Amino acid sequence: MIFNMNNINHYKKVLLTLAACAVFMVSCKDEFLEVAPTGSLANAQLATKAGVEGALIGTYSALNGVFGNRFEGPNHWITGTICGGDANKGTDPGDYSSINPVQRYETDPTQGDLNNFWRGRYEGVARANEVLRLLAAATDVSADDATRISAEARLLRGHYYFDLKKHYNNIPYIDETLTNPEEIAAVPNSADVWGKIEADFQFAMDNLPETMSQAGRNNKWAAASYLAKAYVFQGKWAQAKSLFDNIIANGQTVNGKKYGLVPAYAEIYNAANDNHEEAVFDVEAAINSGSTQNANYFDDLNYPYNTGSDGPGNCCGFNQPSFDLVNAFRTSGGLPLLDNSYNDDANAVKHDYGVEAGDPFEPDAGPLDPRLDHSVGRRGIPYLDWIPHPGKAWIRNQAYAGPFSPKKYIYYKSQENTLTDGSSWTRGYSTMNYTIIRFADVLLMAAEAEVEAGSLEKAREYVNMVRARAANSDHWVKNPDGSNAANYQIELYNDPWTDQGVARTAVRFERRLELSGEGHRFFDLVRWGIAEETLNAYLQNEAKILVTKFGGASFTAGKNEYYPIPQTQIDIQGADVLTQNPGY
Repeated sequence: MIFNMNNINHYKKVLLTLAACAVFMVSCKDEFLEVAPTGSLANAQLATKAGVEGALIGTYSALNGVFGNRFEGPNHWITGTICGGDANKGTDPGDYSSINPVQRYETDPTQGDLNNFWRGRYEGVARANEVLRLLAAATDVSADDATRISAEARLLRGHYYFDLKKHYNNIPYIDETLTNPEEIAAVPNSADVWGKIEADFQFAMDNLPETMSQAGRNNKWAAASYLAKAYVFQGKWAQAKSLFDNIIANGQTVNGKKYGLVPAYAEIYNAANDNHEEAVFDVEAAINSGSTQNANYFDDLNYPYNTGSDGPGNCCGFNQPSFDLVNAFRTSGGLPLLDNSYNDDANAVKHDYGVEAGDPFEPDAGPLDPRLDHSVGRRGIPYLDWIPHPGKAWIRNQAYAGPFSPKKYIYYKSQENTLTDGSSWTRGYSTMNYTIIRFADVLLMAAEAEVEAGSLEKAREYVNMVRARAANSDHWVKNPDGSNAANYQIELYNDPWTDQGVARTAVRFERRLELSGEGHRFFDLVRWGIAEETLNAYLQNEAKILVTKFGGASFTAGKNEYYPIPQTQIDIQGADVLTQNPGY
């Protein structure tokens, strides 16, 4: 693939040296200051078109994470999916136990993984800033290239700050004009940075071309979509609607494909179909590059457990979908149960909970949205082109984690050793791009904007576009004999929407179904202002079955909407500079 850091190791080493103190890292010690002559020479060498382009590639590479910590991954499987109630940590209580308090909303400022996430995103910021500094010093870059490079760097910087903002809320903002370590260390986290994030996205939208020569770079439509998303997070519905109108009508991918929905839902999550028409802003993956961190390493734990040669990865049973999520796919008359009655005993999906692996399987006969079995591994249902999910045999600790396995962004048996990298401790590394923003996400954010504008029928149109794809029975999960793997029933919303509250609920529910397990849920609940009621109901329901995991857990309003500012960062900068978030 394109953004392989092994091709620019020289640049990476220089960038890490130059950027280290600028991002408040734990490793920001005196030894970094001892390599100033080398850094100075490297700056002179890098202030060329080739050097600036290499530094830009280094900035792209940070999308995949910098320090190899799985909290850093672009899919937010812990902070967005698990904490949003779509999944629980899974596996066993003693494995990666630092996630245990996070999923119970009991984390504290000393949580090392959240500090690594902070470090990783600020490393991305530092790399973007370094591109802009080098660009200002370069003399062999044409005006057109300078504009394009600057716009790419600012879009990436906006992304890294957007991630920091939605995780921590109160964050310090450092741009390319700040170079003195003492000045950087004195920047507080008290300013509202939304305007600066918007400015980066706006500049990128205004100055990036519509297409690029290399897939994996970003174009003006990616920038426009991210700007619209920033508006959505702030409730700036009129500005968001205006942008979405243009994006939906005219937007195209970096490789020139008109934005659209991939015809088959499963093909969104297929490495053989990367760079498809639904990819708005994605992260390129690479295999056999010398480092599995260039692949989707952040998902290497998130395969069914102990599958052997019958399933993917052979490790490790994390990120197991929740009962609450699976129940949410229940339908009535082909439509979701918007009153949340899906968890009632009469409606809940049959889970085979507690059934031994060798016991006869009785499939659930209730009506289900077909996206369920593209999203969740359930006993007896074909698991991509592997064997039917065997249930407990692929679950490490069912009493602790439940009976389900993740199914999105999982590689196919037919792709092993061609689109996967088996050079490390697990086979679970693939060359599958992760879509940070995809077109269905854009349509559903646009539907939200239409609801808030009072254009309920336009919102229904967008939701039905997403549902129509899911309703195409040609692409439902099938048994080997060609029959449907379950009782799939899904319909469009055929009756006009006349009640704004009902329309709002329908759009929000559709986001959960369509985007389940993709890292959006927690942040959606927070921006909607319903995190406390929704997540406490989720915890209470899960605790009925997974008592040892969720018993006594609760979400605290006014605190748990954001993660704590890492104590390590406060210690480095001082409590008079960085203020801790409320409740911690």
